[in-house]
Amino acid sequence: MAQENILGSEKISKLLLHFSVPTVLTLMVNCLYNIVDQIFVGRAVGINGMAATNVAFPMVTLSAALALMVGDGCAANISLCLGRQEQEKAEKTLGNACLLLLLVSLSLALMIYIGGANCARLFGASPAVLDDSVLYMRVLCFGLPFQMVNMAFTAIIRADGKPQYAMRSMIIGSLINLILDPIYIFLLDMGIMGAAIATILGQMVAGGICLAYLPRFTHIHFETRNLRPSFPIVKQILALGFPSFCMQTATALTQIVMNRHMRECGLLTKYGSEIPLSCYGVMMKLYQIAHAMFVGVASGTQPINGYNFGAKQYDRVKQTFRMAIVISFLISFVWFGIFQLGGGFLAELFVVNEPLYTEFAVFCFRIYMMGFFVYGLPQVTASFFQAIGKPAKSLLVALSRQILFLIPLSMLLANRYGMTGALSAAPIADILAFILAGIMILAEFRIWQKNGMLSLKTENISQ
Repeated sequence: MAQENILGSEKISKLLLHFSVPTVLTLMVNCLYNIVDQIFVGRAVGINGMAATNVAFPMVTLSAALALMVGDGCAANISLCLGRQEQEKAEKTLGNACLLLLLVSLSLALMIYIGGANCARLFGASPAVLDDSVLYMRVLCFGLPFQMVNMAFTAIIRADGKPQYAMRSMIIGSLINLILDPIYIFLLDMGIMGAAIATILGQMVAGGICLAYLPRFTHIHFETRNLRPSFPIVKQILALGFPSFCMQTATALTQIVMNRHMRECGLLTKYGSEIPLSCYGVMMKLYQIAHAMFVGVASGTQPINGYNFGAKQYDRVKQTFRMAIVISFLISFVWFGIFQLGGGFLAELFVVNEPLYTEFAVFCFRIYMMGFFVYGLPQVTASFFQAIGKPAKSLLVALSRQILFLIPLSMLLANRYGMTGALSAAPIADILAFILAGIMILAEFRIWQKNGMLSLKTENISQ
């Protein structure tokens, strides 16, 4: 017999702490896989080694896009089904999601392993780092299915009310990577290949821990018969998860485009190609830590919003959204200060005694992150629309920053203003995405008020 679900009755602030904090920590720890590699590679191999591992970053982001499409789509549908008391449908969703994840992860790993050099060139590799980039990516392919299981199950386990379990799996995997990195890179003198091996071993352990949760679900049960594909269920998973996929894919495309700008615009400056490539890679990995905090808060609201929207407790949905927005603004202002004031210090965590590298890093951080103080609203808004079963609106918000604004602006401004123009596209895109998200969420809540979905008390507060 299913246990009573706290999502419909517990205090919102307590639920946000319960779901968001473990999710934030889980995602931040996941970012450490790449950051730890970069630090050790930067110290052992230098700028070219960092540029090579940066080229592989779009591959990692693309795998995350596919994993989150399945995981977030599954989690959102499970939350909605549980709110509507549709137990059997929730369990079929879990089974179909597991099958999808297996097929997608193996296909992607095989495609990238075979693609090799072509994938590296597509991701922005310069001739000087091509061979190292291919080596690094091919080794990572062996751990890719486990990494994708880990990412997808983070959302699914969270929907079952156990975000701490996913957090522990990610922390254990990251610690294994942290311990093995110096052994393989320095002690065994394996360089970039050693960094990749340490990473996949950590991913395998973390993925295995997540799979071990299958018989432990609280509100739903995993049964092998539910692995049989059901087109309506698969369609719902993909539809609800598509905004997450698009958002991560947009991140990968942005990385590819910006890598090319760094390589091509860098050739026209005193920095050359490899310094901008490596500095942008460092910035993106640190940016991912900040981004993880926003995604963690937004994702932490998903099971709360999904369940309460399904149960028609709309006041709780709006209260959750407002609280998440306040938290996101606080986070954004803190990180804005870090990026503006600490660029040089952050860059020298990876490479020291390279004046041109440090000089470009400070320049890069300050311009690219100039609009970061408004970064949080689009993240929370996209997650909100996804949780209440409106993937089209979620998709528009999720894609706005990178696809609608950042990539086109970077191409336009890079042609006219070179490196400065390419980097300046980011803060402009941040502000435009903030405006769009604000307009859409205000319009949504006005519809709720017009249709009598909110109590009088809530309406008065919003006015």
